[in-house]
Amino acid sequence: METKPTEISSSKMFGGYNKRYKHFSPTLGCFMNFHIFFPPSTSPSHKLPVLYWLSGLTCTDENFIAKSGAQRAASSEGVALIVPDTSPRGLNVEGESDSWDFGVGAGFYLNATQEKWKNWRMYDYVVKELPALLLENFPELDTSRASIFGHSMGGHGALTVYLKNLDKYKSVSAFAPIANPINCPWGLKAFTNYLGENKADWEEYDATCLISKFNNVSATILIDQGEDDKFLKDQLLPHKFEEACRKVGVPLLVRLQPGYDHSYYSIATFIDDHIRHHAQALYL
Repeated sequence: METKPTEISSSKMFGGYNKRYKHFSPTLGCFMNFHIFFPPSTSPSHKLPVLYWLSGLTCTDENFIAKSGAQRAASSEGVALIVPDTSPRGLNVEGESDSWDFGVGAGFYLNATQEKWKNWRMYDYVVKELPALLLENFPELDTSRASIFGHSMGGHGALTVYLKNLDKYKSVSAFAPIANPINCPWGLKAFTNYLGENKADWEEYDATCLISKFNNVSATILIDQGEDDKFLKDQLLPHKFEEACRKVGVPLLVRLQPGYDHSYYSIATFIDDHIRHHAQALYL
């Protein structure tokens, strides 16, 4: 199988380029798409740091690229944006598309242990396969300087991936993350099906649980959360994460944004702050 990425589209934006690629993923056992936004190059010798974006439920690699407006700040800050998909696709596992919050478009950035969902290994795809693929195929990128952020399910992904790999990422931020999935309906459904009944396995993918173990955090964690987000009280639970961070003295800035909801309108409003937050850490 050809694992080398093939470019399938390219659009100029803010002096840089949105490029979409397709490749076969050995980790997931299917073809996958991802986007890279390349900011304008300042010189051939200047390698670009990378900022991974993890999207939320139902998204593909396209939503963020089309809706966030992140490219303007990424261009001016000189940061490449890497945007993977949210799950394997085209495997035709029975029930994979029965609900919007599980299966296709809902990989939860974990490695499933249940036989039926064995291809759902988005954690390894994001942490191992994708960075190796970038290193091998895009010499203009400096994958050793990386940060990560995301929205909702992707905010959960960014926080957990970061905490478990503090040596690999310079900073993390999130918009409306699912901050304590073992205690919310989305997490309960996903974790039971992907990971089985053992609650200890669930905690390996819960930022609120992980922070007590992995807290040697150098850069402040930034979270933006809309106060009018309909999922705030029962699904997202940022106050639980806040409490856990306070206990171990982790620097966290949670900004509650009055009137803002769970949508890309909110993301687009505050995206520049997040890009700058990461650029600061990446160019230290």
